[in-house]
Amino acid sequence: MKYVLATAAVLAAGGPACAQSITLTPLADLRVRYENVDQSGLPKDADALTFRLRGGLQASDGPWSALVEGEGTLAAIDHYYDGLQGSATTRPLVADPQNIGLYRAQLQYKSDAFTITGGRQRIMLDDERFVGAVNFRDNGQTFDAVRIEAMPIKGLKADVSYAWNVHTIWGIDGNGARQPSIGGNNVLANVSYQTPVGTLTGFAYLVDQDELAVQRYALSSQSYGGRFAGTHAFSRTVKLSYQASYATQSDYRRNPNHYRADYYLVDGTLDVSLLKLNAGYEVLGAAHGHEGGVALTSLQTPLATGFKFQGWADKFLTTPPNGVRDLYGSAGLGWKQVGLAKAVTLQAIYHRFESDRLSQHYGNEWDALASAKFGKTIVSVRYADYRADRLFTDTRKIWLELDWAL
Repeated sequence: MKYVLATAAVLAAGGPACAQSITLTPLADLRVRYENVDQSGLPKDADALTFRLRGGLQASDGPWSALVEGEGTLAAIDHYYDGLQGSATTRPLVADPQNIGLYRAQLQYKSDAFTITGGRQRIMLDDERFVGAVNFRDNGQTFDAVRIEAMPIKGLKADVSYAWNVHTIWGIDGNGARQPSIGGNNVLANVSYQTPVGTLTGFAYLVDQDELAVQRYALSSQSYGGRFAGTHAFSRTVKLSYQASYATQSDYRRNPNHYRADYYLVDGTLDVSLLKLNAGYEVLGAAHGHEGGVALTSLQTPLATGFKFQGWADKFLTTPPNGVRDLYGSAGLGWKQVGLAKAVTLQAIYHRFESDRLSQHYGNEWDALASAKFGKTIVSVRYADYRADRLFTDTRKIWLELDWAL
């Protein structure tokens, strides 16, 4: 019924479509990835060789488009715990279970003034810190939703989604706390305005995890905040990018916990010819007072693309009870072309993790990346090394990856 309502909303908004020739666009992308994880305390490494294929078709007619896309993941080497199969006591987690299913199915009307999309779709807001598509994992995150993006005047954009279902990375075999999909009444509102020095954004994300098995509703939250991001070019070869964000989060709907926690981010990147330097400080706060230290009373972002933040070892996808402070810096080199390779990148990143309360040093992490593009294929090697102090265990990960898109 909700799919019917979503489609009807799109049709009503757009009016009769003009009789034009329909353009068909095939959709296809392939990923091949090997991931190895060595985690202290477990007797065996994880070895995962996975193949992920997406394929579909988009039909467009003037401002209208309809899209259908399927997704399948196959584990050619499955010596790992995928979160559903295998044992967490013998091998580390690699969150890429085998899967086959519908990835996207959406109908869209797009004009200069507004865009409305109904159906199963990707939603990525700002830097994906609160709402994202989890593209790094083989089985991406999608939303059954109606999304309206309105641009009433130049520079101003309102982006509001109502999502009644979230399709997770766990696929068709998801169970327990790792469901294939999670229902709820999620409202994702984002309003931005472009100024001469950057984009100012205000947001309200009401996350309703309406599933008892998923942390007993404790991931339902309401987050309100603002963000500012911009870029200043000093010359053709020198550029400064900057961003700052603040949010406050508290319990929502059936969440049995009563808490309030804050989020902070300051980040700057300097590009000088081939060199890129970045530094930042991100805080996912913990509740204080009588709730302090209780699980899931720190700031949580269950709809985020978590891999992008706080280290690639994925130690902080669920924020610890005492919160987390991440002081990080990186240095990288980039070339537009080296021989046959394009978009060549070398990068090294350092993280120092501490708690938001009780002054605990969790650990440090080094990450490294090398990537290049050959035609339509991107080849990358990635490495993460988390050294534990007061939280978790030493963990090393390496990825060899090939991504091809039509």
